[in-house]
Amino acid sequence: MEKTIKQLIEDLNDDDEFVQEEALGILEFRSEESLDPLIEALSTKGTNKNIKMSSAKLLGVISDEKAIDPLIATLKDNNKLVRREASTALSRMGDKAVDPLIAILDDEDWRVRGAAAWALGKIGDKNAIDPLKSLLDDDSGFVRTGAKFALDNIEE
Repeated sequence: MEKTIKQLIEDLNDDDEFVQEEALGILEFRSEESLDPLIEALSTKGTNKNIKMSSAKLLGVISDEKAIDPLIATLKDNNKLVRREASTALSRMGDKAVDPLIAILDDEDWRVRGAAAWALGKIGDKNAIDPLKSLLDDDSGFVRTGAKFALDNIEE
């Protein structure tokens, strides 16, 4: 019997890594129908961190623009690993994520600014150079390091 998308998303938190991997593969294969439920799982307060991390990862692989805003919102998650996965997913989105990432470089939360800088560095779009330069004097070392990484990567 074929599992529902909801059951597959629950499997992302299974103790068995093989069950998790199988769920990831099926959700990616069924990406059209799993997109909205993955966004919902990522965005719902109280969702398990493993499910959030896997949802972010899958949304990066699926790379639908609809996931950009929820992934950006996830950069404020309390869990460092969830934030890191959301940033990585945004970097996989490529050009379509550049403008939304540039727009949050002035966010009040240093974690958001830093994650945006790191993602922009991985994308490598030259349009991010000037906005990133403004972060080189940021109060946060994480943000400064992310901006330097990004600028070095883009200017290579």
